[in-house]
Amino acid sequence: MERTLTIIKPDSMEASNAGNILALLEKEGFEIQALKRMRLSEAQAQRFYEVHRERPFYDSLVAYMTSGPIIAAALAREDAVPQLRKVMGATDPASADEGTIRALYGSSIERNAIHGSDSPENAQKELHFFFSRAELIAAE
Repeated sequence: MERTLTIIKPDSMEASNAGNILALLEKEGFEIQALKRMRLSEAQAQRFYEVHRERPFYDSLVAYMTSGPIIAAALAREDAVPQLRKVMGATDPASADEGTIRALYGSSIERNAIHGSDSPENAQKELHFFFSRAELIAAE
């Protein structure tokens, strides 16, 4: 089994869609192995999205991700990373396939409901950003 990280973003939390998203993920075969509700500090968001620092949307992304609570979740299933990407849908909800999380719950390219790791290597880094080794071991 492979693990990946998802973040239910502030827009989904504000719209009370977190439960719907988690239920959809479970229906798609993901096991929720760890779950954490929190609010990112500016420093945490800057560090998490460091890879995008030179992109024009970086500052607005950090501001958005610190605007309200999020849920970080460690998910597991076979081919977790590509399967989560498929279930999430395209980054822009207007281009996302019908029935995907972003088509159902996203409202714009920035307020797109959910984050998912883009590779197994990044999944490991991102999981350890939000969850301690003990939290992840306990979930195994």
